[in-house]
Amino acid sequence: MSNVSALPIQQDAPQPSASASASASVRDRVSAAEWEVRVQLAAAYRLAAHKRWTDHIYTHFSARVPGPEEHFLINAFGLLFDEITASNLVKVDLDGTIVDDPTGLGINYAGYVIHSAIHGARPDLVAVLHTHTRDGIAVSAQKRGLLPISQHALGFSGRIAYHDYEGVALELDERERLVADLGSKSVMILRNHGLLTGGVSVAHAFQQLHGLEYACNIQIAAQSAGNDELILPPPDVVAKVEEQARVFKDGNGPGVARHWNALIRELDRLGTGYKD
Repeated sequence: MSNVSALPIQQDAPQPSASASASASVRDRVSAAEWEVRVQLAAAYRLAAHKRWTDHIYTHFSARVPGPEEHFLINAFGLLFDEITASNLVKVDLDGTIVDDPTGLGINYAGYVIHSAIHGARPDLVAVLHTHTRDGIAVSAQKRGLLPISQHALGFSGRIAYHDYEGVALELDERERLVADLGSKSVMILRNHGLLTGGVSVAHAFQQLHGLEYACNIQIAAQSAGNDELILPPPDVVAKVEEQARVFKDGNGPGVARHWNALIRELDRLGTGYKD
């Protein structure tokens, strides 16, 4: 980890605008497989911005770069989610060395700590998405976490890990506890902090985040009524839905592609600049 200290927590460099020549230079120097992951990850950032899941320039999505080098892509620190493109993503290795930074902005150090931990320990998770949404944080601050009060929440029954808040994620030793708490799961609620999902692809991680965010929205809405006791389904129904939801656990199933393709059509109607 000798290079970790070189990662800027904040850097006041100007935010460059994307250009065709800059896009071409990045595309020319990476593999076709990496470029495809870059486009998918940039799409995830733009979709999150469209759905208002952002926290200004904070929080981060990442994706593993295909190949043996154990590199991953993450957002440049200072760009808004709706400014992310395939060519301005930063490539970094697990030790914190920035391999390619087209913008010169560096990356958020807390993002490095969280994402390097999971990419280093879970090679099965190609993408890792982390949000600080209002309702996600509100649920993360509740002792019982996500409640089984909706079909959306029941789809995550038995699949959510929890990690206690330790402060801003700037300490490298937190990575061990983060990974231990995640275990073999791919969905995590970071207490007093936010939500995190992983997936075998960007599409899979985003599908899981989409469902988790909506489940949190429903919970906060139901609790805000405050005039009646919430209905919890009986254990046999919970078990039934867990079995029915197994199809959503398979990141390679047709449902993931169907969900992602619809999102991309929605995004492309807004603009295709994320592909630059």
